Parts: sequence; structure tokens; C-alpha cells
Amino acid sequence: MTQYLTTPETRRIAYDLTPGTGPAVVFLGGFRSDMEGTKAVDLRDWAVAQGRAFLRFDYSGHGLSAGRFEDGAIGDWFEDARAALSLVEGPVVLVGSSMGGWIALQLARAMPERVAALVGIAAAPDFTEDLMWASFDDAQRAQVMAGAYPLPSAYGEPTPITRRLIEEGRDRLVLRDPLPLPFPVRLLQGTADAEVPVSVALRLMEHAQSPDLRLTLVKGADHRFSSPECLALIRQTVADVAG
Repeated sequence: MTQYLTTPETRRIAYDLTPGTGPAVVFLGGFRSDMEGTKAVDLRDWAVAQGRAFLRFDYSGHGLSAGRFEDGAIGDWFEDARAALSLVEGPVVLVGSSMGGWIALQLARAMPERVAALVGIAAAPDFTEDLMWASFDDAQRAQVMAGAYPLPSAYGEPTPITRRLIEEGRDRLVLRDPLPLPFPVRLLQGTADAEVPVSVALRLMEHAQSPDLRLTLVKGADHRFSSPECLALIRQTVADVAG
């Protein structure tokens, strides 16, 4: 059942908490995604069957949460995720999809004592700078700086890429400074991902400092990573690190 939490920054976010044993699994969705996405629902069903505590939520401006998407930025959504962690006790298993992988890495950097393990699914750290801004031409950059650039999307209406999204994202980058991850880390990545190339996963694997980090490449899998085989791999990976 959907419930609501008001964050310390006074944003009202929607969440669904499944009670069970720990460590709780926390799903962090992607850019313009929500907690009703295929991967979030599949993991919720797995958690229910396992009696495992599971939390999914919508960032502000996403899904059932309050606010406008175009008013948000990476830092806002990190703060939303940090507030959501107050709903569960003890160390958690963070499962971050696309942008959620970046958010998960920020949480791990800010509060490593709360993280038992981290699973990244097509994780997209620093994507506003390295995948968006770096690829924009002068005209597109000018539109961003003037307010917003409507980035065409394969998933529906164009996505407004705002000046605040780009500039605020620069304060949240995780691949420029040391990134200690002192717990098991699993990265899952499709070779046919058109949004987040394999090079991002390889760069993250090289950059992060972890005693137990593994990258699994799935030939032919796209950014959605939601085929039955991919969903089964996600479930098995989370089960392995959750213990």
C-alpha cells in the first residue's frame, strides 16, 4: 500500500514498504522512472515470497510523489533517497537502476555504515555531465543554459534537461574523487544498452575501491534490463549479496 513521507526538505514522497527480515532491500529507480516499473515490482514480489524487507519509493517529481520533474535535480533525489532510508533500520542492500545507481553510490559515500551491499543495474554515475552535457552541441548547450533543452526520449515525451539539473549535478559527481565501497558490489550491464554504454560500467569498476566488486555483462541486453532472464539475474544477484 502506498504511503507518504515528508522529507526534511519538506518534499512529499510516495513509498511502499514490505515488512520482513533484514537486511532490507531498497530499490532506487531511474531518471523519470517510478516504483511501478518492471524491475521494482518484480523485486517486490521476490521479497514478499522470501519474507524479506523491501522498500521502493518515488523521487519528488516522479510517479506518485509531489513536485514537478523539471524542478528537480540529482541532489534533491539523493536527499529523497536519504530520507527514505529512515523508514528501515540497520544496514540495507541498495539496488540502483540507471540514475538510481548514481544515487546509491552517493548514499554509500555519505553513509557507508548503512550499506550492507550495493547492486547497480545499468548504473549511470555522473550521467548529467558525462553522457548528457558532454554529448550536447553548442546549440543544445545554449538551450540548457537559457532554461531547458527538450531531449528526445525513446520512452515518450521529450525530457526537459534544465540548467539546474546540469549545474547541480556537478556537485554530485562520484567518479572524480576516490570512491571507497567497503562492502560487496555487483554491477549488471547489458551490452546493447544505448543509453548507458558498457564503458561506464568498466570505468566505475576501475574507479571504485571495493574488496568484492564484480561486473556481469549480459550480451544483447538493453537499458531496460527487464527480460525474464535479466529479472532472474537481478533476483539471484540480490539474493546472493543479501544473505
